[in-house]
Amino acid sequence: MARPAPRVDYLAAFRCPLGGPAAGKPHVLCRGAELFVSTGRELVYVYDQEGRLLTAAYRLPGQVWHLELSRPRRTLYVLCARKGIYGLALGQASRSVSQGDGEDRDSEDSANGEPPCTVIPVDPEACILPNTTLCAFTVVDNMLVTLVQGPARWKVQLFECPRPGNDARPGGQVGEVELSTSSPLAGTLGEPAAPRSLPVLCCVSPPGSSALHGHVRGSGGFTLEQALFGLLFGVDASLLESPVIVCGLPDGQLCCVVLKTLVTSRLSPGDPKALVKILHHLEEPVVFIGALKTESSAEDTHPDCLVALGHHGRILAIRASWAEVGNLVPDLRECRLPGPVLCAACGAGGRVYYSTPSELCVVDLAAGGAPWRPEQPDGGPGGLPSPLCPTSLGICSVVTLSVLSEMPEGGARLLALSAGGRLMICSLALTSDAPCPGRATVANSGQKIKELLCDIGTVSERVSSLKKAVDQRNKTLTCLNEAMNVSCILLASREGPRPISCTTSTAWSRLQLRDVLTATLRLQNDSGFRLDRGWALCVQVLTSSQAPDPDVAGSATTYTIPVDQLGPGDRREVTLPLGPGEDGALDLPVTVSCALHYSLREVVGEALAPSESFKDSCLDEGPPAVLPEQDGICLPLSEHTVDLLQCLRFPGLAAPHTQAASLLGPACDPVDTFLGALLGPHGEPAEPASLWAKFLPPSVATIKVSAELLRAALGPSHSVAPRREHRAGGREDPTTVLHPGSGPRWHRGPPHHPRGKQG
Repeated sequence: MARPAPRVDYLAAFRCPLGGPAAGKPHVLCRGAELFVSTGRELVYVYDQEGRLLTAAYRLPGQVWHLELSRPRRTLYVLCARKGIYGLALGQASRSVSQGDGEDRDSEDSANGEPPCTVIPVDPEACILPNTTLCAFTVVDNMLVTLVQGPARWKVQLFECPRPGNDARPGGQVGEVELSTSSPLAGTLGEPAAPRSLPVLCCVSPPGSSALHGHVRGSGGFTLEQALFGLLFGVDASLLESPVIVCGLPDGQLCCVVLKTLVTSRLSPGDPKALVKILHHLEEPVVFIGALKTESSAEDTHPDCLVALGHHGRILAIRASWAEVGNLVPDLRECRLPGPVLCAACGAGGRVYYSTPSELCVVDLAAGGAPWRPEQPDGGPGGLPSPLCPTSLGICSVVTLSVLSEMPEGGARLLALSAGGRLMICSLALTSDAPCPGRATVANSGQKIKELLCDIGTVSERVSSLKKAVDQRNKTLTCLNEAMNVSCILLASREGPRPISCTTSTAWSRLQLRDVLTATLRLQNDSGFRLDRGWALCVQVLTSSQAPDPDVAGSATTYTIPVDQLGPGDRREVTLPLGPGEDGALDLPVTVSCALHYSLREVVGEALAPSESFKDSCLDEGPPAVLPEQDGICLPLSEHTVDLLQCLRFPGLAAPHTQAASLLGPACDPVDTFLGALLGPHGEPAEPASLWAKFLPPSVATIKVSAELLRAALGPSHSVAPRREHRAGGREDPTTVLHPGSGPRWHRGPPHHPRGKQG
């Protein structure tokens, strides 16, 4: 299809209701040089194309939903929301307006730059059919057909139109039939609420019928070819040559009623369901029903295709097609167009013009004039061109549309009203065209498929990297949550048993031909949380200084042991050496401090580090900008002091298989070790000038050892006489105190000290 090049001619600008015109409510009708425009407000404008000015404006008592113009009666029928139908006799203002009210000016539109025009308030007596639930109507010859939404069903009602010169009210109801189930209207104070989408009502006539002689452009009526008319509406409608009312409902139903059978339904009552025929169901609100010519034929110039368009873009085309057995059958084809659809109109050459909020498009249903025949390669007995290729016309937000005329070159002149209230004429002329995307060559299609596959692969890699990064961050958040819980329970249990504890015990062991004092640390997890990645056990071993100056600090050694997957109820043991050092000296006491450390940089930094396969500015926030200044969290667990008494050794008490191993090297006397800390290097007391002699009194030590321990240590060759020492209160002390000379030195101290206790 050739691409139209639009030329837009702006005629006038009108004030629109707040929020813009609603879809389906604005209307534009054309009668010669006069245009009747409704923007969805309570005003109906009369515009003169030749003079390019507004001549009048009718003010209705409510929002205008629909317009119909009857040429024989020179009457404009207006449907007002929740009011009814008003009849405005054109050229006879005395029948429809109040006397003396025709001199008002439309001050609102004048303020917008429009020339002032006469505003004619419509008298309430001009309402020819009051009905608060009336949603749509159409005029067929001398009949007024209305569509009313009842409490549970839609109703088609038929009235006689008033004749010119007689009373304006209709002569009475002629017939009525129910269509389908509908949801009840939810109103307040007994008044029905406005429907979200208005139904569509149009009249379809067979060839030769005079029912549409008085219709003008923009009204809902058209004529179909005889073959399609008979297939759609049945033999009765063809024999009676009766117009048919086609209804498009908001729920998507497309149904029809033969008008003459509705007229005679009261004379011969029968099944009312037999009067209604459901043609199709679009499953979305119907916004347009029309007809067009898809095949050029000199025999029949009437449209050969019925078109229905849904709000979300579903289009239905019904044609008469030859079946394989040689008879005519209705061929229904559906296709999807970009939506939502606001309005549409049918033009010559099988073209449908439709508008969306973003653009005005044209689509060719005739597929370049190719006939719908069984031999079509699309499959089946003919059908819509596959695929449909809408062409944008570069105009947006058109809310109502009608075709004014067709141009000899194949273009068209469209009368349109925009969402901003601007009335315009769009002249579409055919120009040299680029091919439709649906008819692209196989090579181009293959190239596009390759490009799409490449793009899909790129997007897939990006999604995979993003998923990996998100999973990593979720895992990090889980670890941080666990760390927060562990910190809370440790800080809350400073008194009493702790859920996570670390105990320290000491023992002598033989390593590399040396006696080594070791500390065994047992980390016990009695909490309900897991110590996972990022946790470490930090142990600080602080030795006391042997220098006489107390201000001199001792040496400290720190060990860091990673704790990995220590679940609830698990225990981890770590053994560390305490001494002696390379010089053979054991510096006592030794303080062993244990703490749990959680590394924020190890956990959070890994999650924030950019990956090699994916780098995104939103994810690559460097860890220094996110993490705090400190590297982690430190939670103290315990502090244990290893003194001299915990380091005493008694080789005689060891098991036989361990005794030999412990006596391989020279065993130092624990008493000598203890007393050596108070004496000089040659067994003499420290110099009086030292700080100890100057500020502290002389040291005295008493060692009490049980008789059983001594007997096991000295062997059977030494006899130990137990002595009971009397204490205050008359109780005896079973502890044995050895005199000097009977064994090793059990008591040692300066001889001049009188307070030493000796057995």
